[in-house]
Amino acid sequence: MQWLTAINSRLSRWAMWAASACVLGLVVDVDYGVVMRYAFHQAPPFMEEVALLLSICVAMFGASAGVRDAGHIGVDSLVALLPEKLRFWIGVTAGSLTGLFAVCLLIGCSVMVRETFEHTIPTLGISEAFRYIPPIIAGVLITSFSIEHLIAMFKNEKVVSSWH
Repeated sequence: MQWLTAINSRLSRWAMWAASACVLGLVVDVDYGVVMRYAFHQAPPFMEEVALLLSICVAMFGASAGVRDAGHIGVDSLVALLPEKLRFWIGVTAGSLTGLFAVCLLIGCSVMVRETFEHTIPTLGISEAFRYIPPIIAGVLITSFSIEHLIAMFKNEKVVSSWH
């Protein structure tokens, strides 16, 4: 378990750094597009597609880091009132469903990469498949993070946040 925690902690930090870099890129992209459109009346045609790709990266990398550090949305006020054993199995169910979702994301986006590989994003000149690579990476990360959380639950341990 220690090796998985060490790897996942580092991967989670990298995912958050990647998401942060993409947010910065998104701010620069949108600001540049606005200035070019309203100050110079020459809006670059690729700005919207770059913003979309960066938004996908922010969402996917940020979500995966959030899963690792248990920062995702949860409504636990009712669960907190339940007996310990029932809370444990609800946690196992939630962790398993999160992992299942990640595997579905990974498989579905892998199919989309294969299906869209020969199509091109016109304004960027790159394959449409690039839209599906961040969700594939996030699917792998979330799967690994979910496995770590499930192992920790069965060992009655806590997963230490990547940002401690």
